[in-house]
Amino acid sequence: MPFFGWIGELRDGKILKADILAGVTVALVLVPQSMAYAQLAGLPAYYGLYASFLPPMIAAFFGSSRQLATGPVAVVSLMTAAALEPIAAANPEGFLIYAVLLALFVGVFQISLGLLRLGVLVDLLSHPVVVGFTNAGAIIIATSQLSKLFGVTAESAPHHYEKVYNVLVAAMQNTHMMTLAFAVVAIGIMVGLKKYMPKIPNVLAAVVVTTVGAWLLGFETEMGGKVVGSIPAGLPPISLPSGIDWDIATQLMATAVIISLIGFMEAISIAKAMAARTRQKLDANQELIGQGLSNITSGLFSGYPVSGSFSRSAVNIDNGAVTGFSSVVTGLVVGLTLLFLTPLLYHLPQATLASVIILAVINLIKIEPIIHAWKAEKQDAIVAVVTMLLTLYMAPHLEIGILVGLVLSIALFIVRSMRPRVAVLSRYHDGTMRDISVHPLPTSDHIQLLRFDGSLYFANAGYFEDKVLELVASKPNLRYIIIDGEGINQIDSTGEEVLRHLAERLKSNNIEFLVARMKKQFMDTIRSTHLLEEIGVDHFFSRIQFALNYAWDGLGDDYDRTQCPLRRQVD
Repeated sequence: MPFFGWIGELRDGKILKADILAGVTVALVLVPQSMAYAQLAGLPAYYGLYASFLPPMIAAFFGSSRQLATGPVAVVSLMTAAALEPIAAANPEGFLIYAVLLALFVGVFQISLGLLRLGVLVDLLSHPVVVGFTNAGAIIIATSQLSKLFGVTAESAPHHYEKVYNVLVAAMQNTHMMTLAFAVVAIGIMVGLKKYMPKIPNVLAAVVVTTVGAWLLGFETEMGGKVVGSIPAGLPPISLPSGIDWDIATQLMATAVIISLIGFMEAISIAKAMAARTRQKLDANQELIGQGLSNITSGLFSGYPVSGSFSRSAVNIDNGAVTGFSSVVTGLVVGLTLLFLTPLLYHLPQATLASVIILAVINLIKIEPIIHAWKAEKQDAIVAVVTMLLTLYMAPHLEIGILVGLVLSIALFIVRSMRPRVAVLSRYHDGTMRDISVHPLPTSDHIQLLRFDGSLYFANAGYFEDKVLELVASKPNLRYIIIDGEGINQIDSTGEEVLRHLAERLKSNNIEFLVARMKKQFMDTIRSTHLLEEIGVDHFFSRIQFALNYAWDGLGDDYDRTQCPLRRQVD
């Protein structure tokens, strides 16, 4: 019960006042945003309000982040739309039930991960995959609103890019100019206020101005424009979905898993950023439980899948929110809107909601992380680009892009781990051991020092053996091979077996196999398999220098160690 940690702080009047102000401010952004995102999900606008009433409160009570603002978000709404589109085409009357069911599936899966302490599974979605998918998702979301922006209807198509083309063709032929005008006004208000008067809630201002303008001008009745229309007054009743076709429901489960992971990754990324700023303790598994309960609550009260919002969380913390009570205030304001203010939203133009979505997701399109990934590791940049392009091409089947990106990132990681860096070391002038491929240093004909920069397991054990044998072949007078084990974090049964055979083969060629600077995990394995005794306890050393001393002593008095390239130079 994380809320027990902050509920007592509300006795402080300053904290209570700050939370109320932040909660009201977030609600002013959330009300129009949630309606816009619901329509992005292919649902009636009021479903967004239902998903913004109780879920933010539940997430605040049971999540570990105090400032995370939960509710409808763009990417999850887009994925919901992709999941529901085929159902809506086959069953236009009953597909709303499956939106509710999807929220329940997402919630159950997230709670299961949290209770089983499996939040670490989210780490399988690498940063490049998320960056590529987020960029593609933002582009898809923005372009999906073009028809509402221009006030046109276009023929549907199997792929999103084909539908966008149809919309652009229709816009060139039959743009509804007043719809476009309202969109331009809304965008102008939001951009202008954000730049010149940032303290004024720009989204709310755009909604108020365009709604009043649409009412005064008869935008719907006289001009044929599209508005939100009637919104049922009152709070959503608690109910369970009925009349479910379980063949269809099972098809939603795979999408629910992906939405759960993507939604939670977005939420936990935001929560971590805010925790670093406020120095609060964050528990990923507890946050999974909070997000799961909020999704179940959304499903029980006629909502759809929710997650943590970056923009609203930023508004929350920037307005001084200290505890989760700010999200409780946000939910209460949304509840008051449902009870008393829905008639005022009747004349809100659809073009305004489209403008809200477009401006909200433009900031999600970021090329800099891909460029940065290219500088850090080119393969990661390739994963990001492939994920982005494939998601764009396969839309509305968004899960394909994520799954391919996930498989590609894991495959590339395995390939990299199969061929870790193997460095031949020699003594540098400052006394340290350096890679001779980087620093052209002389090496000994009798003693070779080798460093393996990776865990020794089935996929790279053969590679390790090949490299050692290549070194042996290049040094016919070799007597000692010293393995610097500092980089070997783990060793599996295959790696242990290779070490055993390698030591035996070297011994048969009168070459001794020495290991220095081993880690505990390495030593635990070779002790339990008795390889330590077979190679010889005296062949393992805590420092490289001790291994060198052993080798020099073994070479005898005839060997002039003062001329050995591995000797430490003394000024």
